[in-house]
Amino acid sequence: MNSILNEFKNASALYEEEVFHDSSFDWDTANGFTLPMFQFPAVHDPVKFLREITSDSSPCKIEIAHGTTTLAFKFNGGVIVAADSRASQGNYVSTSTVKKIIEINPFLLGTMAGGAADCSFWQRELGRQCRLYELRNKERISVAAASKLLANMIYRYKGMDLSMGSMVTGWDKTGPNIFYIDSEGNRLHGDIFSVGSGSPFAYGILDNGIDYDLDVQSAIALGKRAIYHATHRDGASGGSVNVYHVKQDGWVRIGGWDVEDLHWEFQDQAKPSPLL
Repeated sequence: MNSILNEFKNASALYEEEVFHDSSFDWDTANGFTLPMFQFPAVHDPVKFLREITSDSSPCKIEIAHGTTTLAFKFNGGVIVAADSRASQGNYVSTSTVKKIIEINPFLLGTMAGGAADCSFWQRELGRQCRLYELRNKERISVAAASKLLANMIYRYKGMDLSMGSMVTGWDKTGPNIFYIDSEGNRLHGDIFSVGSGSPFAYGILDNGIDYDLDVQSAIALGKRAIYHATHRDGASGGSVNVYHVKQDGWVRIGGWDVEDLHWEFQDQAKPSPLL
């Protein structure tokens, strides 16, 4: 432990001289598209340092544990976005009121899975970039362009232990769209996504009930039920179920439901007949 701390301290002065005092890292308010920079660990090779302290052979292993359930799917009325609200720190539930659906602007929503700080920081920055695009081009940014902006911003930190599995969804000139972006550089376009430790359970419900011709109330009920079942089976998901509906004129927050209340609500409903 002491040897790692000493290595960290010894490199600090040199690293600050090379990076933090470099004029290229000064914030320029005139340059609206300048991106904020994270302060890397004060070592010569941050990627190698992070890999070493999170490996099984490390004398003081840092174990990054997290869990969540988020989902988004398209239907003929737009996009339903739903998420739980539990934040966990390993086996400890730190809070049950996290807002995992991030309101980027009145037409775009983002979801949070992985590290709460990482997702919240970069999606707030995405909101700033989208607003600047709107002011410069006199039109709203497309969902595809917004997702590409986010993917490009976090790709610079690939291998540096960012933890993000996010979705960006909204309605633009091409209609409703959903993109999945993660900290490993992946960016995927699709009609249905679920992200987080509870996603296998959510996919089971979604695959059983998804239909493009669902009415709005049925689509909301499907998203709500999928998140509830994930919280019931996944210990890292819980709290409440928050649901948003993305429409042509922007998103609307449908509401939030405590998963304990949903448990008894669904318990009293008739079960579907098993397939023979």
